[in-house]
Amino acid sequence: MTGLLLGAILAPVGASIASVIGGWRRTTATLIVLSALTVLGCGVALGLRVGAGARLALGGLLRVDALTVTMLVVIGIVATLATWASIGYLDAELAHGHTDAHGARAYGALTAAFLAAMVLAVCANNIGVIWVAIEATTVITAFLVGHRRTRGAVEATWKYVVICSVGIAIAFLGTVLLYYAAEHAGAPAAAALNLDVLTARAPGLDPGTARLAAGLLLVGYGAKAGLFPFHTWLADAHSQAPAPVSALMSGVLLSVAFSVLIRIRPIVDTANGPTFMRSGLLVIGLATLLIAALMLTLTPDIKRMFAYSSMENMGLIAVAAAAGTTLAIAALLLHVLAHGIGKTVLFVASGQLQAAHDSTAIADVTAVLRRSRLIGVSLAVGVVVLLGLPPFAMFASELSIFRSLTDARLTWALAAAVLMIAIAFAALARNSGRILLGGDAKAPAIGVPPTVATTLLLGVSASIALGITAGPLTNLFTAAAASVGTIR
Repeated sequence: MTGLLLGAILAPVGASIASVIGGWRRTTATLIVLSALTVLGCGVALGLRVGAGARLALGGLLRVDALTVTMLVVIGIVATLATWASIGYLDAELAHGHTDAHGARAYGALTAAFLAAMVLAVCANNIGVIWVAIEATTVITAFLVGHRRTRGAVEATWKYVVICSVGIAIAFLGTVLLYYAAEHAGAPAAAALNLDVLTARAPGLDPGTARLAAGLLLVGYGAKAGLFPFHTWLADAHSQAPAPVSALMSGVLLSVAFSVLIRIRPIVDTANGPTFMRSGLLVIGLATLLIAALMLTLTPDIKRMFAYSSMENMGLIAVAAAAGTTLAIAALLLHVLAHGIGKTVLFVASGQLQAAHDSTAIADVTAVLRRSRLIGVSLAVGVVVLLGLPPFAMFASELSIFRSLTDARLTWALAAAVLMIAIAFAALARNSGRILLGGDAKAPAIGVPPTVATTLLLGVSASIALGITAGPLTNLFTAAAASVGTIR
């Protein structure tokens, strides 16, 4: 087990070092893809071994349970698709002069390092190590967001760094307070931040200190997850980053940050009762849903539209986490996986539209379905996934979330969430219809490199397969919900 955990972490590290030494070439790019496949493979192998329990490794520094396995599978799938698409995307960037050899080398090294940081965040048993890993993703992705070095990219980078740094500083204060509470509850100083120790000592934590720590952690990690009130970086960063990086950030980074809150909630609930975290998640989740729905009706940009859609889905995930039942958490995790795959397809496809038009304005991109069957169908499938229509998995996950809210006697929250989702649905359907069907088909040709075409085909196929049946993932999601001590 220790070897699998270390393999998942060290494989991307090795690919990053290879990219620094060898530069961007087909060999090093393939190594990055292989490192993502390694993460996926290690996640699957760990899932076969762990079952419903939790195990520790490296003296308690690493932890593996069903939630760890779930997040490794999500990271592995999305990263495999995004890094494979990066090969064709970056080759086109080099050919058009949008980057140079130095920029390509940095892109490869940083992408692999980004993957390693996310893997460490979901495997760590110590919330201090988790904080370091999440902070590392901020530093790494800041350079990736500004990859093109345009005025807009640099502006988005600084906005991202400033806002997320404030958020992660708030999370650091929450971490310190939780350490203080655990130590005063009798936890050994060297292990007071370990999740297993915090769980064991949770009944003895000072309620006031634990409540303050929980509020700071909710706001801090919520900033990285794109939740209100520190959500404003998300649309700028996702619209300016290279398309495969946008896929990684939207498809998995937001979920990795939110998984920290899922880990922490049982500890806080034991110390304070379920009301505090439930109320905080409901307020933040519904506020995020409202802002995302309104912005979707106004945005004139394709990538910003997909970014606001990510906000909408993270808001719904926060509302599901507020319910806190086994069904809610299991549905939330299915939603995370389905959203990650669908959003990867959409951002990768939008990257080819940007390359063809040198623009991502909705008014400039029309009749895509008639001009490129592959890009058009991929966009259509991705949008239908996001709209939560059958036969795709987000239809099942949303129905389960709605049911869990009813079971948790949060009917008023369900009504508010459904109203805002309906607004977002209408806006996304309207804008997507314009892109796919409206306007003149006599527009620039849309090129699709082979690796991008493969990514789109695999992503669409995976979305369809997941919608037809979740298979063994159903048991994994249920075990993950049970592993974080949810209310039954």
